[in-house]
Amino acid sequence: MIESNHPFPAENRSSGVPGEQPPVETTGRYVVVFDEAGTDPSRALHAAGLSNVADSRDFSSHGVDLSPGSGGEGWYFATLGIAVVSAEPGQLSAMTGSRAEAGTDGARVLSFSPELVYHILDDTADYASGFRDGAADLAQRLASRAHAGGTSAAAQPSGFQDTADYTWGLQATKTVSSSSSGKGIKVAVLDTGFDASHPDFAGRTITTSSFISGEDAQDGHGHGTHCIGTSCGPRKPSTGRRYGIAYEAEIYAGKVLSNAGSGSDAGILAGIDWAITNGCAVISMSLGADVAQQHPPYTAAGSRALDQGTLIVAAAGNNANRTAGNFGFVGAPANSPYIMAVGALDAQLSVAPFSARSLEALGGQVDVAGPGVQVYSSWLMPTRYRIISGTSMATPHAAGVAALLAEATGYRGRELWAELVQQSQRLLAPSVDVGSGMVNAPQ
Repeated sequence: MIESNHPFPAENRSSGVPGEQPPVETTGRYVVVFDEAGTDPSRALHAAGLSNVADSRDFSSHGVDLSPGSGGEGWYFATLGIAVVSAEPGQLSAMTGSRAEAGTDGARVLSFSPELVYHILDDTADYASGFRDGAADLAQRLASRAHAGGTSAAAQPSGFQDTADYTWGLQATKTVSSSSSGKGIKVAVLDTGFDASHPDFAGRTITTSSFISGEDAQDGHGHGTHCIGTSCGPRKPSTGRRYGIAYEAEIYAGKVLSNAGSGSDAGILAGIDWAITNGCAVISMSLGADVAQQHPPYTAAGSRALDQGTLIVAAAGNNANRTAGNFGFVGAPANSPYIMAVGALDAQLSVAPFSARSLEALGGQVDVAGPGVQVYSSWLMPTRYRIISGTSMATPHAAGVAALLAEATGYRGRELWAELVQQSQRLLAPSVDVGSGMVNAPQ
């Protein structure tokens, strides 16, 4: 069946704020999903008049060059069986009939969709108010319980907090007591890149690649360095408390978002292709678009990544405003049924006010949750460290824990997904908000 997701239905264009329906950001290119990873798309592409499409297999393990002119009319990511092309709708339609001419040898087109634009999903502009909102929400709920004759507010635990030795997130995920370190596990963080000058990462095995035209892999924003710090930061930082989970994991920093914090499907898919090719067991993506509808490329990419032993975790989204009664929704790419969506919790293990709620549609559910409010981690030098909030911060907690589980169990792909879910700490919050609960490190 050929699917075309253009244009996106108006009901799927919400920013999470009632009444607002901004247009979906697109690039003008299209993403084409073929029926299998690694198939030969040449006949279908030629049928559409596209003869100058770069193939990721020609770039070995270094990642596809996405600079202007490098791909001619587009790029084909062989590990995923997905292409991003510059084409007219009529050309795309011509691809759909190419299978009949090709017999059993050619790749069949499953879907074509507009290429979307994505942004970092943090709450840096208002993390303090988010924390206050979370605390106020907790106080209100505890007061309600006490009034109803339940456990008194005074008897409730005060929650986790940063200490001189560990962040509250490492305590909440039981990383502090884990005997695993992520040794031998490759973790890819696809974000704004990495600050290679950060002293906490001296001597670590770090592979970088940029999929943003005109920018190298050096992080010019800070978001990527923060996420890498949480997932794979050091056991003993150069100064201050420990904030990293998988401190012996091999880091793959793929720059798929610009220094301004945005990117598109081409860069993200190139990064996923690169990470899988390099044998990464876990891919962490703290990025998204506020589109409720599943984006077909990530349904295919997530499934094919799992088939090849790679688990992708992604931020559920920050489009909720729970204090105003708006619960938001899980956006793309996290709403793929084969990408693990991560919600955010505060230090009392309550749902963060901005954390998106599950959609009713298949794949739109929050799968697990992680620490996402007032998270301390690495930042660009000379600032060195910063505290920010968002489902962006919860996601690398899940990725780091996944790396520890991968080391401890030897599991990969779907088995690793199942283990991460099974080992999560069940919470009182609804599963539509936290999935299976707080991710837990192996003990």
